Amino acid sequence: MSRWVPCSAAALALALVAGSALHVVERRQAQGALARSPATEATVNLLSADVLRVASIDMAQTLPLSGTLRAVDSAVVKAKVAGELGGLTVREGDTVKAGQVIARIDASDYESRVRQAQEQADSAAAQAEVAQRSYDNNQALVDQGFISRTALDNSLSSLNAARATHRAALAGVDMARKALGDTVVRSPIDGQVAARLVQSGERVAVDTKLVEIVDLRRIELEAVLSAAESVAVRVGQRASLQVESVGAPGTADRREREVDATVARINPSAQAGSRSVLVYLALERSEGFRQGLYAQGSLLLGRSRALAVPLAAVRVDKPEPYVQQVVDGHVHDAAVQTGRRGQADGQTFVTVAGVEEGATLLAASTGTLRDGTPVHINAVGASVAAAPARAPL
Repeated sequence: MSRWVPCSAAALALALVAGSALHVVERRQAQGALARSPATEATVNLLSADVLRVASIDMAQTLPLSGTLRAVDSAVVKAKVAGELGGLTVREGDTVKAGQVIARIDASDYESRVRQAQEQADSAAAQAEVAQRSYDNNQALVDQGFISRTALDNSLSSLNAARATHRAALAGVDMARKALGDTVVRSPIDGQVAARLVQSGERVAVDTKLVEIVDLRRIELEAVLSAAESVAVRVGQRASLQVESVGAPGTADRREREVDATVARINPSAQAGSRSVLVYLALERSEGFRQGLYAQGSLLLGRSRALAVPLAAVRVDKPEPYVQQVVDGHVHDAAVQTGRRGQADGQTFVTVAGVEEGATLLAASTGTLRDGTPVHINAVGASVAAAPARAPL
C-alpha cells in the first residue's frame, strides 16, 4: 500500500505535464494557421471620380520652360575719353531719346589738343608749299639745262614727304576733334535709364560704364533648355507664359501676367560647363513687364494621339513609377514606363506603357492604397478620353 501511493502520484504528475505540453502545441498550431490564413480587410467604396479608364487621347505635346525677361534693345553707355564727368542729370527710370545729351566730360584738354593739332597741320601745309615752289623752280632750271635731273628728283622727293607730313597732320586734327566730340555723352537708343553707375564730378577712365539704358517696347524671354530638350524646338513655335508679379492674385491680375510668345531665335552654341542651350522667345506684348522678371510656361511642340494617363495618377514612391490598377475588385500595383508629357482637358498627361487601354486606375484623389486592397466601384469610372480643351496657346 505504501509503494502504490508514490507510484500513483508520479503517474498523475506525468499525465499533467503531458497534457500541458499538448495544449501548448495545439495553441501554437492554431496561431500558425491563423497567421497563414488571409486577413479579412474592409472593402473600400469608390466613387466615379476616384477612378479613371486608360484611353488614347489627343494630347498637345508641350515642353516646360522658364527664364528671365530681357529687353531686345539695351545699351551700356561708356566713356570714350578720360576726364572729369559733369552734367550727368539722368537717373533710374528717366526716359531718354537717341542722341540726347546725358553727360559731358571736361573738354579743356581736348580743346587744347585740337588747337595743337591744327597748328601742326598749318605748319606742315607751309612746308609743303615751300617744297612745291622749290620743285617748280628746279623744274624750270632742268628745262633750261642749269641743273641735273637728279636734283629735280631730290626736290620731288622732298615735296612728296612734305605733302605726306601735311596729310598726317590733318589726320591728327580729325582725331583731336573726334576726341573733343566724345566729351559729349549721348544716348545711343530710345529707352529708359535702368542703372546710373557714376556720379557727376567723378574722374572717369576710358570705357568706364556710365549708365545702362533699356528699351522696353520689345521684350523677350531668355530660356535655358537642356541639349536634349532643345532638339525639338523650332523658330516660330508658340508658347504660353506667366510672368511673376507682386500684384494681388486676382483673376484680372492673372490675365495681366499671362502672355503669348513665339520662338524668335535659338542659340547655335551650348553654354560651356552646363551644356545648356539658350532659346529666345519674343513676347507679343510688353506693357507692364520689366527687364529681369522671372517667367515660366510651356512651349507647344505639336499634337498627337497616344495612350496616356494624368500625370498625378502615376505614383513615384517606389524605385520605379507605377499606377494602381483595379483588377477583379482588388488594387494591383502595375509598373509603367512613362514617356512624353502633354496637355489635354486642362490637365498634364504623360504617355505610359505597361497598362492596356480600358484598364481601370485609381485617381490621385484616392491617395495610395495597399496592394491587394478590395474595392467596390459605385459607378462607372471616368474616362481619360474626354475631348481635350483647346490649349491656351
